Amino acid sequence: MQLAKTIILVLWVLPVLGCSTFLNKASLADHIARKANFTKEYINTGDFTLLSYQRLNKGSDSIRIYIEGDGKAWESRHELSGDPTPSNPLALRLAILDPAENVAYIGRPGQYPIDDIEECDSKYWSKLRFAPEVIDAFNKAIDQLKEAAKASQVELVGYSGGGAIAVLVAARRNDVASIRTIGGNLDPKAFCQYHKVDPLEGSLDPMVIAQEISHIPQRHFIGSRDTVVPDAIAWSFVKEEGDRGYDRITIVKGATHTKPWPQRWKYLLTLAPS
Repeated sequence: MQLAKTIILVLWVLPVLGCSTFLNKASLADHIARKANFTKEYINTGDFTLLSYQRLNKGSDSIRIYIEGDGKAWESRHELSGDPTPSNPLALRLAILDPAENVAYIGRPGQYPIDDIEECDSKYWSKLRFAPEVIDAFNKAIDQLKEAAKASQVELVGYSGGGAIAVLVAARRNDVASIRTIGGNLDPKAFCQYHKVDPLEGSLDPMVIAQEISHIPQRHFIGSRDTVVPDAIAWSFVKEEGDRGYDRITIVKGATHTKPWPQRWKYLLTLAPS
């Protein structure tokens, strides 16, 4: 009788707590993607193997690509994580809400590791998170996704550190139709100063190429309550681009670095890049 009561209790608790309580980080991402009919693919770029989820209908000239944030890069202020896979893959949660014909998501180096692939060096979610070889890898992955979708242009969406990846990638391409960032780390030097941590030596700086991509339509979303990437980061970047009116910035009232972006994303997507 006691065993039966325990089983009933567990069955009742499962739907209340939700899947994320019982799935590991990689399985959670699989679950989110599978429910939205996204297919999974590991993309070998030479230096890195990057996880991608994608929904490609090939009915559009464009593909919208979401780039994940830094994930769980640190265990503590002074200890790097052994696995930077995000506990809450926010960029993936936004991607599955996107109504575009061709949508893809790309994880960052070291995220979603698989057993038979050589381990990624932890420096790539530390000081070298925006290193030239990382940007090259994303360009190669984007090329493959673009070819699979039979698209002629790319729309980039970057969350947090993925925002830096998006603008750095755009500076090396001539097919980027738009850039959107959410809490984007677009000024890493200012970001490191704000958090009182060492600069990202060996990483590329989005501020250096800001003017090079100023011709690309952009929309940078800032959470009014974001204490991880404060609003000054985006203001600094668009000012460097030459946008003195700050038309490319949208402040989302009440939003933090992680919430409630999925609940507002479909509306925010209707705000065209400037």
